[in-house]
Amino acid sequence: MKRKGLSVFLFLLGAALAAHSAESQPVNSAQLMAWLTAGVPSSRLVRIIQERGIASVPGKEQIRQLESAGANANLVRTLSKTCLKPSAAANSPTSEITISEITTSEIPSALLQAAAAARGQRFHEADLALRQALSSDAQNAALHFALGAMLRQQGRWDEAIDEITRSAQLMPDFPENHSTLAYIFYQMNDPSDSIAEARTALSMDPQNAESYQFLGLGLFSDGQYGAAVHAFVDSLARDAQNPDTYYDLGIALHADGNLPAAIAAYRQTIHLAPGFWQAHSNLALILHEQSKLDDAIAEYREAKRLAPQEASVRNNLGNTYCDKGDFDAAMLELRELYHQHPEWEQGHSCLARAYMAKKDYGSAVGELHLAVRQNPTSSAEHRVLGEALLLDDKLEEGVRELRLAVALNPDSDAAHRVLGTALFQQQQLPASEKEFREALRLNASPDNHYSLAACLMSMNRYAEALSELETAARLDPERQLYRARRDELMKLMLMKETNSR
Repeated sequence: MKRKGLSVFLFLLGAALAAHSAESQPVNSAQLMAWLTAGVPSSRLVRIIQERGIASVPGKEQIRQLESAGANANLVRTLSKTCLKPSAAANSPTSEITISEITTSEIPSALLQAAAAARGQRFHEADLALRQALSSDAQNAALHFALGAMLRQQGRWDEAIDEITRSAQLMPDFPENHSTLAYIFYQMNDPSDSIAEARTALSMDPQNAESYQFLGLGLFSDGQYGAAVHAFVDSLARDAQNPDTYYDLGIALHADGNLPAAIAAYRQTIHLAPGFWQAHSNLALILHEQSKLDDAIAEYREAKRLAPQEASVRNNLGNTYCDKGDFDAAMLELRELYHQHPEWEQGHSCLARAYMAKKDYGSAVGELHLAVRQNPTSSAEHRVLGEALLLDDKLEEGVRELRLAVALNPDSDAAHRVLGTALFQQQQLPASEKEFREALRLNASPDNHYSLAACLMSMNRYAEALSELETAARLDPERQLYRARRDELMKLMLMKETNSR
């Protein structure tokens, strides 16, 4: 990894520089504006003001500008009643100076432009404005931090790291530098550095909810699902209203196998942010796994309403309809999916199932050819295509696909059984028997016993066939077919025995 070891460097650098500072410097309106632009929560900025004080109390115009950048009511109240830090008011007759008693400095216009652009998610535009602001204030840590945040939003990871690193050099006691790096390393699939940076941030600020959240992401990326769950819970203990953290918690709980808790986390995400379509989609996925298909469909439909252009939602909804047996609805969803996203490469197997249920085997074969082309090493895809070809009276092509399915996965009893069926149709009975016996060796299921029995009957090996049918009937006594075929064979054997006398 290009940046390996950077977290250790920054931690040591931060410790060294922080040792030279007896206390953190008070903040000003421009810093607050830069941090709001970068997405630092208002609640965190309130805590920073309470811890560090404020160097220049903002006037009404600055407060209005901060509100426009996302400052919430609590931050505005804090700014309105905050007094100057004594060190900043050293020249004043008193240690407390009210807003009306001072002249406030203006927030740079380039920074205001950047804040407005970031608020509108025009991150490249915000990037350019911040660079303009830095051209006249190159040592401003908050501006470097905000620029790093805009580069992060654009996926320009290495450049973002450079800016956050510069911010950390200029302001080593700002833990958000490390939590932001933790998130960037997570995005770069570098979980070890992500975890290290998050822990560095937490060593500096143990109450930072975002640092716990990003620690959870790093741990999740490292496959430490249980530890990730604990980190997300710690984050929520400090910020219980963050829907993103509940969403991340749901993903970690799902991966850790705790489906009820994952469902609860996704429902809380939706409670806090009803428009969070990904939470509806992930909740639907778990409900589908639990075979609660109607509930899953309802959640997928809500996700589709919220994000009508999202291909994955229509794909999953179509597959859920398929599993429910509502093939008309599945076909509507998947056809619309391919109309909107002709490049989409999933869902063809599901659409093929719908066509097969309608006995439109030609169309099913066409969809399955697409599925095989997109996943050529999947034994299951070749097996299903082989079955469809048999139903479409394309026996030779079907056998070829089924032989490939067996070659790709010799341990698939289903592939051996269907190949045996195809060979049976070709009257290659010894080869068919071999495949049925291999299927039975892999899985002694009633169906496999029954298939072998049918082959043995065609070879006039009635006693062996009867034994297989009796086993099938014993394994699945509710299946009428097995008993009926057994009784028919017993009558046939009795008739042959009578005729031979």
